[in-house]
Amino acid sequence: MHSNMKALKEILIFGGKFIFSLLEALVYLVIPKPKKNVAGEIVLITGAGSGLGRLLALRFAHLGAIIILWDINTEANQETCELAKKAGASRVYSYTCNCSEKQDIYRVADQVKKEVGNVTILINNAGVVSGKELLEIPDENVEKSFEVNSKAHIWTYKAFLPAMIANNHGHLVCISSSAGLVGVSKLSDYCASKFAATGFAESMFLETFASGKTGIQTTIVCPFFIKTGMFDGCVSGSPRLLPLLEPDYVANKIINAILENQVYLFLPRFLYWVMILKSILPTKTGLLICEYLKILDLMNCFRGRVKKD
Repeated sequence: MHSNMKALKEILIFGGKFIFSLLEALVYLVIPKPKKNVAGEIVLITGAGSGLGRLLALRFAHLGAIIILWDINTEANQETCELAKKAGASRVYSYTCNCSEKQDIYRVADQVKKEVGNVTILINNAGVVSGKELLEIPDENVEKSFEVNSKAHIWTYKAFLPAMIANNHGHLVCISSSAGLVGVSKLSDYCASKFAATGFAESMFLETFASGKTGIQTTIVCPFFIKTGMFDGCVSGSPRLLPLLEPDYVANKIINAILENQVYLFLPRFLYWVMILKSILPTKTGLLICEYLKILDLMNCFRGRVKKD
């Protein structure tokens, strides 16, 4: 009898929390979530020398955050630093870091903790792409894809998460990709590394929740191709459903997701339906949709970012 009453109590508590969580989500569909204040937070952005990383740095500058910029390109990173200062940031720090090297990540992380303090918002944004069929990709490029796109996330978490856990305060942001949700032809190494990044971030979200560290937030960003130069040459066969995204639009959405402690951000919204359809449709039907949306042809004219001399 006692065990039955205990089981009934657990079911009622679960049911109440379940209904409350659904009602809360419905309310926030109509009413905007309250936004947190990030002024004074120490924000570290990898891959800050250009593209999305630079845009995020400028937006955090407007919000009064202390900004730490990491990039392998020292000159470009310094340009972002100067732009962030002009945008109103009172404290901006620029560090040259090779995110494909674990020891370099740990070395620069130690330097950051000594010179600036404990990072409270960590944004893993650095990424590389090959854009070729698997058999055409040199082994070292495959390895670099994993080092930068996924392993770097692990090393930065190990460097900065302990302080977040000690203070039960922080925000972990994974800039993944729609290619971290669905496989894409001629992006095998990129997809594999982004799937790894998404899975790692999701696992760490659950790990911090299970340990009772509810003050540590997670945001996992999975955008379709962004017009930052990284995927130059790519053309969407269905621009209404899967448009190439404007960098400013993506940056604004990411900032809003961080301020609202949103866990998942898929851009465009059609990606949410893609994930549902992927789970329930027969494989042949899914392939027909891929052919119709010309997803199989996305990388046919890929050039990528042109390197400056």
